[in-house]
Amino acid sequence: MNKPTPQVQVYRLGKDQEPLVIVDNFTGQAEALRKAGEGLDYQRVGPAYPGVRAPAPEGYLHAQRPILMKILQEIFGVRERVDLKGSMYSLVTDNPDDLGPLQRVPHYDSAQGEMMAAMHYLGGPEDGGTAFYRHNATGFEAITPEREPIYNEAMQREADKFGMPEARYFHGDNDRYTMIAQVQSVPDRFALYRGRLLHSGIIPDDAKLSDDPAKGRLTLNSFMTVA
Repeated sequence: MNKPTPQVQVYRLGKDQEPLVIVDNFTGQAEALRKAGEGLDYQRVGPAYPGVRAPAPEGYLHAQRPILMKILQEIFGVRERVDLKGSMYSLVTDNPDDLGPLQRVPHYDSAQGEMMAAMHYLGGPEDGGTAFYRHNATGFEAITPEREPIYNEAMQREADKFGMPEARYFHGDNDRYTMIAQVQSVPDRFALYRGRLLHSGIIPDDAKLSDDPAKGRLTLNSFMTVA
């Protein structure tokens, strides 16, 4: 049986016009990848991610290298190198009441423009997706090294004025952030963007979070640096 052909869509987000690339039918193996993730040993890795992680299969992105390189070169202007920093299964497990303050608002992965982030969805719309945001007070949608201290100072002022964010996974708009785009979870959909974009996982308030990868919100995440 032939695998479906990958379908590429390119979006330019907000005022900054930062690229967001979505590839449907990315591998043709979403179910196999999900099954491969069911028997792994998941561990909590650092304080930022609200759940547990396990290493992706060896060579997970190898077969997709041609399409990835084409996207990185044509859309993101990569000319010299691509260094894969890691790929991992990610399983959201934390209840909203257990989230720390920074887990309740949109975040960025790195202010450095050469850091790329990728989300590979293995579940359907019930798993939510990913949303992208503008910080209202600063107007920032992407946090560069020049913007980072300004953004951090603005966040501190908001914390002093408004207190702790509501204990929930962020989605939509409020006084602090405006949503500028969202990606719905579809099996074998792959989203690629610069890690400096403000974003947050869409975790529905009634999501049935589980530490069982066969039942929970399981995705594959990758980070890479480019030049």
